[in-house]
Amino acid sequence: MKIIICGPPHSGKSVLREGLKKAILAIPNASYPYFITACPDGEGAWFQETASRFPEESLKLKEEYKRALGGFTPEFVERVSDSIKKCSLPLTFADIGGILDIINKKICMNATHAIILFNNYSNIHDWRKFCYDLGLKIIAEIYSDYNGKEDSTEIMDGLLIGTVHHLERGVDVSCRVGVIAIAEYLLKLGVKDGNI
Repeated sequence: MKIIICGPPHSGKSVLREGLKKAILAIPNASYPYFITACPDGEGAWFQETASRFPEESLKLKEEYKRALGGFTPEFVERVSDSIKKCSLPLTFADIGGILDIINKKICMNATHAIILFNNYSNIHDWRKFCYDLGLKIIAEIYSDYNGKEDSTEIMDGLLIGTVHHLERGVDVSCRVGVIAIAEYLLKLGVKDGNI
């Protein structure tokens, strides 16, 4: 399974990515979740943990890292797309930027599945179309409720839908009900499909 975490900017994709990683690693005998940062925004895998311990320093390092990456250069896009294509691990994730464009389509063209994380119901249709156009099977649609107080999830027709609350940089969300439900659902899908 090569899963894209997609959705609009500032919906909490990088925070969800880190929470999913920790939640999956906490499940006994789960496959190792391999994460690819597919957006040169400076929020690589290192960022969430650094932000929780050293918030001001993490923002400074993020900006330096972002400048060093140089944005969505053709080389960056090719490297990330190629990494997704060639990764043979059973559970691979890519956290993409929040723009519906040809760059993200190229990055996602070798993926198989998608989780849509959105913070506004008006843009969910555009992200569904993005996934359908690429042949990605949408396995979860999650509303990011920044001001919410609790999570909720349910499975309807093979699709996990729900809400995850307060996805804040530097906050460990791995024990949230919604994050754990997503992690468990992904592992069940992988076992059912023979991928994990």
